[in-house]
Amino acid sequence: MQGENVKYIARLALGSMLIFAGISHLTFARKEFRAQVPDPIPLPKDDTVVYSGIAEITLGSSLVFTDEEHQKTVGKVAAAFFTAVFPGNISQYVNKRDAFGLDTDRKRFIRLFFQPVLIYWALKSTDNI
Repeated sequence: MQGENVKYIARLALGSMLIFAGISHLTFARKEFRAQVPDPIPLPKDDTVVYSGIAEITLGSSLVFTDEEHQKTVGKVAAAFFTAVFPGNISQYVNKRDAFGLDTDRKRFIRLFFQPVLIYWALKSTDNI
C-alpha cells in the first residue's frame, strides 16, 4: 500500500508540474520557452510554444485525473512527450541560448540529464516499470 501511495503522489506531482509548465508556456514564460525551440522546427517558434503548452496542460491533467485503467497509457504518452521535447533542450545547449537561469554551458549541459529522470518518473508513477 505504501508503494501505491508514493506512486500516486509522484503521478499527481508530475501532472501538477506539467499543468504549471503548460500555463507558463501560454503566459509569463513564453519568451523563455521560445529559446528552446530548435531552429529546424517548421512552425513559428511562438506557435510551437503554444502547442507544447496545450500538450503539457492536457498531459498533466490526464496524469492527475485519469482512472486506473488508463494510467499506463497516459504514462507512456507522457514519457514519449518528454522524449520528443528533448531536442529542444539539446538545441538550447548547442546554440548557447539563455533561458530559465540556464546562462552557462555547464548549467545547460547538466539540465540534459534531467530529461531521462522525467521519462522514468512518467513511466514509474503509472506502473509501466
